[in-house]
Amino acid sequence: MARPTKTSRPKSKAAANPMWGGRFGVAPDAIMQKINASIDVDRRLYAEDIAGSTAHAKMLARAKILKAKDVAAIVRGLEEVRREIEQGEFVFKSELEDIHMNVEARLADLIGEPAKRLHVARSRNDQVALDFKMWVRGACDRAEAALREFQRALIDKAALHAGTVMPGFTHLQPAQPVTFGHHLMAYVEMAGRDRARFADARRRMNECPLGAAALAGTSFPIDRDFTARELGFERPTANSLDSVADRDFALEFLAAAAIAALHLSRLAEEIVFWTGPQFGFARLSDAWTTGSSIMPQKRNPDAAELVRASTGRLLGSFIGLATVMKGLPLTYSKDMQEDKARCFAAADALMLGIGAMTGMIDDISVDAARMKATASAGFTTATDLADWLVRVLGMPFREAHHATGRIVRRAEEKGCDIADLSLADMQAIEPRIDKSVFKVLGVENSVASRTSFGGTAPANVKKAVAAARRRFL
Repeated sequence: MARPTKTSRPKSKAAANPMWGGRFGVAPDAIMQKINASIDVDRRLYAEDIAGSTAHAKMLARAKILKAKDVAAIVRGLEEVRREIEQGEFVFKSELEDIHMNVEARLADLIGEPAKRLHVARSRNDQVALDFKMWVRGACDRAEAALREFQRALIDKAALHAGTVMPGFTHLQPAQPVTFGHHLMAYVEMAGRDRARFADARRRMNECPLGAAALAGTSFPIDRDFTARELGFERPTANSLDSVADRDFALEFLAAAAIAALHLSRLAEEIVFWTGPQFGFARLSDAWTTGSSIMPQKRNPDAAELVRASTGRLLGSFIGLATVMKGLPLTYSKDMQEDKARCFAAADALMLGIGAMTGMIDDISVDAARMKATASAGFTTATDLADWLVRVLGMPFREAHHATGRIVRRAEEKGCDIADLSLADMQAIEPRIDKSVFKVLGVENSVASRTSFGGTAPANVKKAVAAARRRFL
């Protein structure tokens, strides 16, 4: 049998890439060009790329590495490139691979020879590290600001419902009465920690990698402190290898984003069941619900469901980038080109989710009567009774717990709530109980009694709302 003939893809006779192809005789294969190009993703970094190049050019002039007239032309040209991109006039070319070379090539079209001098004392390695870090730094700021607005919506709604009684749950079973305002303030605290995580990550990433060049620094007398200050960084990075290999800043952003998304998802889940007829606690307006193509009666909480679902995208982005980075030796590898798509997608999903949850909290209306009626179901004041037995009768808590359990069983047998039992029914189990016990058994009495710091008493909630306005807004 004849051996099959080996075939190969035809090689392109076009010139190699003009930006780096001096040692190459032919252009990359078409598929190689496609897998290597990132311009469809990293074009979002155009503002950061232009800002970084502008700062680099000014530093080269200060260090007398470039002539002032060349730098002036570079700066003017970069501003024109920015204008073209923002006006939609710029033509992005995949054969130029990424935002850096697209900008530089267009700069050369506009100003000629001086553009060829811009890349002295830097590499695409420190350039992309700079651009991406600046973008992520801005994403932290945007997320933190959006979460502040989310907190505002929660705090405003909590202030309206400081005394609105609802059931508190454990295991999704009625546990103890709380107030709706207190419940919302729990998410204010979560969002406050989310904001702190973004702010903390931002502080840690605020070091400028520009000047690390490919990986070893440069022999040119550059001023890295100048470029760091010019770009709003606290200081330059301390190690050139780490500067170009680091993607911790992106991982920290993604971790903070994933945790924030988890918090949004928990509230979204609660909105889904609060607004269903089985609970009937709350209602979203037409602006935040959708209908069915076949069932005309439906009012679906799709916004909440989509926020809940998008959490998977954020968690996946973190795991995906961590998986990319886990096996990479120092310093740069092309694998790291996969960092930006994940970060961009996660940031977009997070901002949309925060905006949606803010809108739903502003919009949601509550059926206070339904909440209060449900708050008493499931013997939710049983703990209040046990506490009364300890406080008034001096019983050890375990004995009080046992006695209360027997009283709950009696109420179950009679098909009523604890507060609806007669004094005789209770005294048949614990003779020392007197009529003052009924003061703690109603759900409103229960929430009013929870005055410990951080508790659900309406007076506490009002204080917590005032304190949160000072802390967060």
